[in-house]
Amino acid sequence: MNTILSPAADPKKSLQDIAFDLPGRLLIARWASIPLRLIVGFGFMEHGFAKLSKGPDAFAGILHALAVPAPHFMAWASILTELLGGLAILLGAFVSLVSLPMAALLLVAIFTVHLPYGFSSIKLMAVTAAGAQFGPPGYECDLLYLACLVALVLGGSGPLAIDGVLKKWRNTGHS
Repeated sequence: MNTILSPAADPKKSLQDIAFDLPGRLLIARWASIPLRLIVGFGFMEHGFAKLSKGPDAFAGILHALAVPAPHFMAWASILTELLGGLAILLGAFVSLVSLPMAALLLVAIFTVHLPYGFSSIKLMAVTAAGAQFGPPGYECDLLYLACLVALVLGGSGPLAIDGVLKKWRNTGHS
C-alpha cells in the first residue's frame, strides 16, 4: 500500500495527497473547531463584559448617537447576545442557533461603525512616549468573526461540544 511517506509512492501523487488530502487524513483535523470556538466565544464574551462594565446606559448612548431604535433595549439585547452567545459558542452549544444573532451584531457593527474606516483593524498612527497610538478599527475583525461562525455552522462544533452530546442523546431516542 502506497502512503504519502512510502518510498514507492509516486512523487506527484504524494504532493497532491499532501496538498489536498492530508488535512482530511489527520485525526487531529476533527479538533480544528476547538480553537475557533475558544476565540469566538471568549471574544464575544469579552466584548459583552466590556459593555456591561462601562454600564449599559453608556452603550445605549452610543446606539442612540447611531440612531439605533430603542437604544436601551438594543443595548441589553446586544450585551446578552454577546455574553450568552459567546458562552454557547465556547461550550459548543446550539452553535447554529446562536450564530444568527451574533452574525447580525457583526453585520450591524460593520455597516454602522467600521465600514468608513476601511478594512484594516490596526492603524498605527504614531508612537509617542505614552506608547502606540492607533486610529479607529476597520471591519477586518468583524469579517474574521463572521468567517469563524460560518466555519462552525458548516463544519460543526467538533468534539467536546454540548451539541455533540445533544445529538447522541437525541439519536438514542430521548426525544
